[in-house]
This record gives sequence, structure tokens and C-alpha cells, in this order.
Amino acid sequence: MPIHLRAEPEDYAPVVLLPGDPNRATRIAARFDGGLENTRKVNEHRLLFGYTGTWQGQPVSVQTTGMGTPSLSIVVEELLMLGVTRLIRVGTCGGIGPGIRTGDLVVASGATPADGATRTYLHADAYAPVADFSLARALVDAAAGLGVTPHVGQVATVDVFYNPDPDYVPKWRSRGVLAFEMESSALFYLAARAAGQGKDVRAACILTVSDVLSEETTSEESYLSLDELEQATDRMIEVALAAGTGSA
Repeated sequence: MPIHLRAEPEDYAPVVLLPGDPNRATRIAARFDGGLENTRKVNEHRLLFGYTGTWQGQPVSVQTTGMGTPSLSIVVEELLMLGVTRLIRVGTCGGIGPGIRTGDLVVASGATPADGATRTYLHADAYAPVADFSLARALVDAAAGLGVTPHVGQVATVDVFYNPDPDYVPKWRSRGVLAFEMESSALFYLAARAAGQGKDVRAACILTVSDVLSEETTSEESYLSLDELEQATDRMIEVALAAGTGSA
């Protein structure tokens, strides 16, 4: 049985949204049918809050992952043990691509594995972690249904939030990377590994641009206020719920 998610297989819906922040997990659960009072908390161990309910009548769960690929990897490994088959990361990112602004949405088609956990899984083998196309397309279509056009492309999964290297942004921007974030490469790898074992497991990722980075602007200077960030992430959550439950 899982060590960190104190739950049973029937406690989770097949579709799970994955925020890093436990407070965001609770905000998402509050949007389920009937609100929090009609939603079941299925895990609270280590503040990795997990909830299960329905959205527009369809079963859905939300599970906190914590920050970074080491924490996410533990949670996703255990969700797979519990029979989850659809995993959608709902998080934030630092935008670096041309024309990307705070509050925009990014749907990750792939994630550069510039993190330690994914490299550990791969044993230095060359590999490109990518999202499931159908699930990523569902996110794009759900956003379009709300009148939103997300940026779609590659992100870079990194370990260091405050990176001091002067070539950090221009190097990755010149390679077509749209944004930095801290979890998606491991998510995509673990879902692909399960699929390679013959399981119908798929993963995707949608991100809210919380800040933009450039040669002139830092995260601290551009980061959205809490109220603005919550408004932007609420839109992202609606998109993810619609895509994950087939309601787009």
C-alpha cells in the first residue's frame, strides 16, 4: 500500500488534477458539485491534501503534489498504485517565450528534463518526456470553449527557482522553451512508463503564467499579486475540469 497517500484504490477517481499547493487543492475541491461539504477528503497525511467528488456529475479527484519533481514523483507513483489513469498537472510557471504575459495559460506539449528526479529515472539515457496528445488537445479545446487561446509548446522542468546564471533565460528561450516550471517532466515520464507497461495511463499539464523572466525582468518584479493569481488560476482550473471530465 502507498506510504504517503493514506488511501485505498476506490478513494480516487480515474481522473486526478495535480496542484502543487495544498491550499489550491482545497480551492479546486470547493468547485466540485455541492462544494467542500459534499466532497470527500481522501488524504491529509503530510498535508498532501486529496479530495474526491464530482464535477458536472462526473467523478474527479484532486491531489496535492508539493513542489518539485521529487515530491511529485512520490505522489504520482502512489496514485498509479491506486489505479488512477488520467493525471493533469494544474500549476504555475515563469514565462520566457515571446509574447507570453502574466495571467496567460500554457499547455505543455513536452517538458525538458532539467531536473534531478527525471534524470535519476532515466539513468542518463536520452529521452523526451511529452504529454498525451489527446489529453493536451482536450485542454486546448476546453480553453477555446471559454474564449481563451493558450500557448502550446515545450516547457523546461527545473530544480532551481532563483537561478542566478546570466544565460539562463536566453539559452532556453533560444531553444523554443515557453516557460520554466518544476514538475511536468517526471509526470510525463511516469505516465509514459505506465503506458509502456500496457496500462491506459495518460498525463497532461496546464499552467498559469505567474511571472515572466527576461534579461531585464526578474520573477520578484513581475510576479502576480495573490488576488490576480487566484483569478487566473480559477480559469485554468475550469479548463482542466472540463478537459478531464470530458465536458469541454
